[in-house]
Amino acid sequence: MSAVLVVDVGTSSVRAAVVHDDASVAAEVATPLLPSSPEPGLVEFDAVAMAAAAVDVATRSLEAHGGAVAAVGISNQRGSTVVWDRTTGEPVGPGIGWQDLRTVFTCLEMKGQGLRLAPNMSATKAAWLLDTFDADRTRDLCFGTVDTWIAWTLSGGTVHATDATNAGITGLTTHGGEGWAPEVLAALGIPAAMMPALVDTSGVVGDASALPGAPPIAALAGDQQASLVGQGGVRPGLAKATFGTGGMLDVCVGGERPAFEVQGPAGTFPIVTWRRGGTDTWGLEAIALAAGTNVEWLRDDLGIIASAAESHEVAASCDDTGGVVYVPALLGLGTPRWDYGARGTLLGLTRGSGRAEVVRAVLEGVAQRGADLVEAVEADAALTLPSLRIDGGMSENPTFVQALADASQRPVEVSPQREATTLGAGLLAGLAVGVWPDLEEVGATWHPREVVEPRPDHAPDRERWKEAVDRAAGWLPDLSAVEF
Repeated sequence: MSAVLVVDVGTSSVRAAVVHDDASVAAEVATPLLPSSPEPGLVEFDAVAMAAAAVDVATRSLEAHGGAVAAVGISNQRGSTVVWDRTTGEPVGPGIGWQDLRTVFTCLEMKGQGLRLAPNMSATKAAWLLDTFDADRTRDLCFGTVDTWIAWTLSGGTVHATDATNAGITGLTTHGGEGWAPEVLAALGIPAAMMPALVDTSGVVGDASALPGAPPIAALAGDQQASLVGQGGVRPGLAKATFGTGGMLDVCVGGERPAFEVQGPAGTFPIVTWRRGGTDTWGLEAIALAAGTNVEWLRDDLGIIASAAESHEVAASCDDTGGVVYVPALLGLGTPRWDYGARGTLLGLTRGSGRAEVVRAVLEGVAQRGADLVEAVEADAALTLPSLRIDGGMSENPTFVQALADASQRPVEVSPQREATTLGAGLLAGLAVGVWPDLEEVGATWHPREVVEPRPDHAPDRERWKEAVDRAAGWLPDLSAVEF
């Protein structure tokens, strides 16, 4: 039986697992690696600790597997940034997390120069690290997103590369993603010599000499694109949504890049879903800034549920919300209406509104946001999604899954893997070394744990929902006016 090792670096943990040729996942090992927030709006991580954790969990997963693997795949949080010394391999400063907001004003300044960059992108984070630790640009440094840093680590400093799925989130590539954009590098003072090689998402880039047996590193993939592949989304029109802390919907659209530069009319973004043989397959991504965060709010801040799982039990104890509507805008609104000044809103409360109705309203509100994402990608991609495949923590909540099917009026196919990212990175690595012969075979590995059908008689009033969103929007006008 052929097998592939995956190292998956998330925002709060580093994981490793072995993916077998039947698409089963085993030998899972994880260690927490929480980011720090030294000041409001700042999100940092210890890149040295991240590298050590990656080697540790990978080694332990291989030991648990008890045999050789054909390749290694790397999947990672996107946009997070590391800058390190090429000779010593030591980071020059902290790793900067994708949620970090220290470069908001730089992004606005760049917008005035005609460059559209967002704070979650790597571009201004790299510039900040250079301005802080190499102001005169005299040191021989390397830039990388997390995939680059982990590939450098596993290869003993011989591989300095990133793939198109990660490079496209940096804000530093050309319109078509073929290479690094000289005008953006120049505007931010980023030397071209520190940039990694742009390589295929699925393809051998070097050997993981830091691991037993030195298996080839054969895939680098951003987490959302890996999740799309892990849920069999390898043909145009197939989509997945991940409902974790936030919500991300990604759809494959094919070989032609979407026509819009940065953001479509419905608020989606063009992404490279994967690159093979130097050829890109494109997709669109829609974003809900808060999904599971709302359940955490019920648990940790309001204290009306003891666990995330209890949200299902409490919500299921009532037949409906009794007219209560919740707009999950605790961090603002994402696709389709980008409004960072919107705030969470509860509407329709009466003296009869109780704990169960509020909890159900929260789950249904997140489901309504999922339907917003479906409508947005359908509008910007000019296609119809036949179904929606989902993973993430909220995919284990039956009340939420049924509400999502009802709100979107589409069958919802639930991933057998709570986090399909690991499986997707394994499939991409195995594809590169012949474990799976082609993308059709990769797509054929998809077997949902269950399919939840929509109930036409339970379809929510979407116009009423949009009225509720209007009331949540613009609560902090100055913040609502900010656009990237």
